[in-house]
Amino acid sequence: MGRVSQAQAEENRRRVVDTASRLLRERGTQVSVADLMKAAGLTHGAFYKQFASKEALVAEATAQAFAELALRHTAGLEQHDGQRGAAQQALIDAYLSVGHRDAPADGCPVAALATDMAREDGGPEARRVYTEGAARFADFLATDDQDGTVRLCTLLGALLLSRATKGSPLSEEILASAHAALTSAD
Repeated sequence: MGRVSQAQAEENRRRVVDTASRLLRERGTQVSVADLMKAAGLTHGAFYKQFASKEALVAEATAQAFAELALRHTAGLEQHDGQRGAAQQALIDAYLSVGHRDAPADGCPVAALATDMAREDGGPEARRVYTEGAARFADFLATDDQDGTVRLCTLLGALLLSRATKGSPLSEEILASAHAALTSAD
């Protein structure tokens, strides 16, 4: 088999990072390199041509997940003509939805990776990227009346508890209660 072109190598790397970003949010950092590479459609051996370690990939995939989140914030602002409050309301509506609860692979990296980062399973660089991303999210959520960190904690806690109680009436009640708490001051 011939050598892979530089363009193909870059495409392969992008595919691995994109795949890892989704799988880490869905399954956590315990997902194996072999499973990541299989999901990306590449061989296990190709991993070591692209990344120094699994921790390096986790850090890059975490950064990718937060970049996607930032793009959603920007798109929300554009969709609402720069009206931050309207963009935040739309974000809260989507965040505290059954759809978001049921699709962690496409969802918020703050919620999906919280437990892994608390255990430092992704390594110190991933934890640094995670912390910076969570802080930016809290900044986006801040209003004149509500602290962004409090709002983030409410969103995160509600989503995690809702996922943990999925299949019971409590799950949707948690989402609705948190939504009411975050929007009652608006």
